Amino acid sequence: MKKILALVALATGLISCDKNFESINTNPVQSTSIDPLYLFSNAQLNTTLASQTMFYESAIVQQTNTPFGGLNTGANFNQDNRDNTRVNWLYLYSGTNNGNNGPIKLLTAVMNQTQNDSTRSNLYHMSRIWRVYVFQVLVDTYGDVPYFDAGKAFISGNKLPKYDPQAEIYTDLVKELDQAIAGLNASKRIETGDLFYQGNIAQWRRLAYSLMLRIGMRYTKVDAAKAQSIVQKAFQGGVFQSNDDNVKIQYTSIYTNPLGNLWNNTEKANFYLGAPFVNFLKTTNDPRLTVIAARYREPSKNPEQTTVDRTAANQIGMPYGYDDGSIATAPNFPGRVPSGGWNYSQVNRRTLGKVDGPNFYLTHAQTQLLLAEAAQRGWITGSAANFYQAGVTAHMAQMSSYDASATIPQSAIDTYLAAQPYVAATGLQQINTQYWVASFLNGPEAFANWRRSGFPVLTPNKYPGRTITGDFIRRLTYPILEQSVNAENYNVAVSRQGPDDLETRVFWDKP
Repeated sequence: MKKILALVALATGLISCDKNFESINTNPVQSTSIDPLYLFSNAQLNTTLASQTMFYESAIVQQTNTPFGGLNTGANFNQDNRDNTRVNWLYLYSGTNNGNNGPIKLLTAVMNQTQNDSTRSNLYHMSRIWRVYVFQVLVDTYGDVPYFDAGKAFISGNKLPKYDPQAEIYTDLVKELDQAIAGLNASKRIETGDLFYQGNIAQWRRLAYSLMLRIGMRYTKVDAAKAQSIVQKAFQGGVFQSNDDNVKIQYTSIYTNPLGNLWNNTEKANFYLGAPFVNFLKTTNDPRLTVIAARYREPSKNPEQTTVDRTAANQIGMPYGYDDGSIATAPNFPGRVPSGGWNYSQVNRRTLGKVDGPNFYLTHAQTQLLLAEAAQRGWITGSAANFYQAGVTAHMAQMSSYDASATIPQSAIDTYLAAQPYVAATGLQQINTQYWVASFLNGPEAFANWRRSGFPVLTPNKYPGRTITGDFIRRLTYPILEQSVNAENYNVAVSRQGPDDLETRVFWDKP
């Protein structure tokens, strides 16, 4: 009898536990849902990771260089290193290997949560705008990419998204901007957690129109009429008005800049400024040179532990076409440093190379320079010379964002512009060479506009071990994993756009 009573008591206890199972096993302090604004701000922050690599874009346009192979192999040797060409893909789609989620995944989640929530409509449309930015980088980097099905594995269960034709993606990007701009409403909830503008709707509209301008200018060589139409719409809508509109992430000593970490830690004796970049700034007496560049007597040490030379006349860029064994044969070789590194110029670690410095995505300077070209082509009203001067001035003024010591006086800016006046006959070269400078440390954009415009004119890197057959890299290659995991869709894309190599051009990049 006692045995039966014991079993009854046990059963009763089990039933009781089962009835309260959910409440007993629920953590009372753990969040059961995530505010989509948190996901959105993480998407903004994580976009930076795609511009942190120095292995390809910045080296292709000859702004930065390293003589090392192995893990650092890329455009310095004009070779296809899939560990490095995959960086934009990895960071923008799925995220990094350290637990970060990629912007596409995060923005898709935000849009899924907010598309039917009228109280969060501004967040929904801000996400659409930033998603356009991210996908433009992906298309400009690779060509055909997953777009319409991208980031929806957890929503639709489709883990093998098809690659969409790049021209179709670009068309949809403009549509997305049109609709997002129309949907923004300053009378609705303002998303103050936005890392760019704290939810300021007027600035988000200017961001969208400035991004539309950038997209429109990409069509210059492939469809001039379409380019003009999109550019005019953006200009009339209202683009950036000042450096206050710049899209940037401001880092701190706790949340540090990935590029700043690169310059100041394990790679500090490995990366240098490219000779063409330094030479252009030197020959034009550009006041930005002493802000951007520095020569460290011992590059492997921190600035406070070694002599730092910021004198413009003493800056020497590292030439292309050499490796760590042959660099000593380069003309005017300045010497190797016994403690590690070479006597070439590097990014100034007290200004643009600071670990707590900002990272810029899209700027007033770039926008004014694109307007200068549009005006020079007769697509918009206004003086190309005035837009040009405004663009150069804006970028020089932007230097103070890095550090107070980087401030360029207005008198120095005026002197530079007087010595480098805009000349209509060479206007396209002047404008886009300045765009090259204004896009320094934003590798994907510097690479894209160089391909689009053809300026500056660069001498091909003829490294003996190069694997490209032409003069320059025109796109980056897909991750190797795509060839096996998503093989069917990968093969369709390759058959449609051309070989998956470094020389197949994206749709707007015509010879």
